[in-house]
Amino acid sequence: MKPKKFSPHFMLHFSPQRHHTTLKVINHGISQSVMDRAVEAASEFFKLPSETKQEFASDDIRRPVRYGTSSKDGTRPSRTFLKHYAHPLSEWMKYWPEKPPTYREDMGKFSAGVRRVALELMEAILEGLGLGKHYQHEEFENGLQLLQVNCYPKEPEGESAIGLAPHSDHGFLTILLASCPGLEVLDRSSDTWRVVQQPRHALHVHVGDCMEVLSNGRVKTAVHRAVLNHGEARISMASIHSFAMHEKVSVAKELVDEQDPEKYKESSFSDFLDYLMSNADKKRMSFLESLRT
Repeated sequence: MKPKKFSPHFMLHFSPQRHHTTLKVINHGISQSVMDRAVEAASEFFKLPSETKQEFASDDIRRPVRYGTSSKDGTRPSRTFLKHYAHPLSEWMKYWPEKPPTYREDMGKFSAGVRRVALELMEAILEGLGLGKHYQHEEFENGLQLLQVNCYPKEPEGESAIGLAPHSDHGFLTILLASCPGLEVLDRSSDTWRVVQQPRHALHVHVGDCMEVLSNGRVKTAVHRAVLNHGEARISMASIHSFAMHEKVSVAKELVDEQDPEKYKESSFSDFLDYLMSNADKKRMSFLESLRT
């Protein structure tokens, strides 16, 4: 299948029948300097004194900015993260860290550039599904953007460690920029983990749960994990894009018929957060599984 050209900056290979769930995007129009400064701002934040970072620590997943750590064995952290909303910037940036001094400006420029890429990608995918690029245009334009900034330590000598356990992202698309390799995606056909190559300044894109719902299962969410890097610590910035907090995502009626009935219940990002809070012990099914009819 020939690539679909949908932007002056990049091209997309897409076929709903092949269930593509990951993409690599180059020539995306975000300058290398904007990306480098965002990675540097993230790195400088994680180097701040613990008491400065702890100002953003919270167990409340609805906080506009939240800092935290996760651990493999309860003693050594396998990931440190900072999560904050990023659209609209005029509403959310005031809650972001003021240290390092360049964080708001540098991360703001990166967030705005990534959001533009996400909207252009969504138009192409919607066209590929036969829905037309303007399908639910207002909902996507007014949608939510959550930026998850991660710092993974260097892998301990002689050990193999998981930085983030296997999962899928809620939202339509996640766009990732990383300082070095460490992302693995589950290959559904062979049930094996595939290492994602991370060329410098390329963006990795994977499909989230909302896209699987809207497409009625024609496009599958990407199950992925993060592994610690042998040679160096890793910075990654994942930009997750969805409808607004309380806007419901449902199966596109155009993709439903007698042979292909509706497979998912509707839900919102707020419903997803509620599910996470009620599923803190991680023993129940995933949120996407709970939506299957």
